[in-house]
Amino acid sequence: MELFEKTLEQKYVYKGKIINLRTDKAILPDGKEAQREIVEHKGGVCVLPVDEKGNVFFVRQFRYAYMRELLEIPAGKRDAKDEKPIECGKRELKEETGITANEYVFLGELYPSPGYTDEVIYMYLARGLSYGKSRPDEDEFLNVEKIPFEKACEMVLNNEIKDAKTQTALLKAAALFAKENERK
Repeated sequence: MELFEKTLEQKYVYKGKIINLRTDKAILPDGKEAQREIVEHKGGVCVLPVDEKGNVFFVRQFRYAYMRELLEIPAGKRDAKDEKPIECGKRELKEETGITANEYVFLGELYPSPGYTDEVIYMYLARGLSYGKSRPDEDEFLNVEKIPFEKACEMVLNNEIKDAKTQTALLKAAALFAKENERK
């Protein structure tokens, strides 16, 4: 069976600064019509900065949607869909932590919730870190925290780090580090 859905109609319900919401009419693979609710988003980038001693730099910030503080790796939204993800990642890492890196390793793309959004998050590992002054956006309030890599992975497994992009980047980096150690 072909698993493609053809769009018949799109209607925007809301257009905002960060997201747009639209409702689509689509034809399903069996020929029936269905409604789809889609949140459009420009996408984002997250960066896992790991220093030479094996520490990860995180940001802790209040996330209004969950009404709680979350521990996350530095991240942010792309200014436009055509902005190069690596440039966004470098900018966000510097703004939020003051860190720049000599090496950026692409860890892949993450689809955070494909049932209703087209958002793509690009993930990078940053190594060869240099430190400077952070310059968060004027509406961004965060604390930078340094945690050993192994402890951070344990925190993911113990459900202490709940953010999906942070969990994914940490566990992908752990797999990458294991492969690099096998080669040595």
